[in-house]
Amino acid sequence: MGKLVEKLKKEGKIAPQKVGIIQIEELLREAILDIKEAKKVSHIADRATYLLAYMAMLKAGRALMFLKGYRPTDGAQHKTVVEMTSVILGDKYRNLVGHFETMRRKRNKMTYEAGALLSRSEAQEAFADAISLTQNILLEAKARNPQMELPFDLS
Repeated sequence: MGKLVEKLKKEGKIAPQKVGIIQIEELLREAILDIKEAKKVSHIADRATYLLAYMAMLKAGRALMFLKGYRPTDGAQHKTVVEMTSVILGDKYRNLVGHFETMRRKRNKMTYEAGALLSRSEAQEAFADAISLTQNILLEAKARNPQMELPFDLS
């Protein structure tokens, strides 16, 4: 983790940031809310499902960065969050974070280019990955603050 962190600091992409656990909890709470909203629309709106799933992952990734004492600072904050999430979570989550990067690129196309295609299976995979990533980051946050209570009930 050290090499990439130093590289990103040197490039001005991240900066040290002391963030209170309440701010981290709020980001995670927002990520959970995005996932719950994605579930509500998943049967009728693939684009909305995908975008909400991506936003949940982004917020959870930012919370993870804050847990480690960093914040993104450059104009490519989404990419920086994905990179840091990958480094912090490590090889065990390589495929999951790889999909997060794919989602980041797809979201850019959907936002800035006309005609970006999205399949129902992509939306459903994004939704499942958002749940997985957010749950794993919640575990990291709870390890740091065992009193944290963020229910993650999708029923």
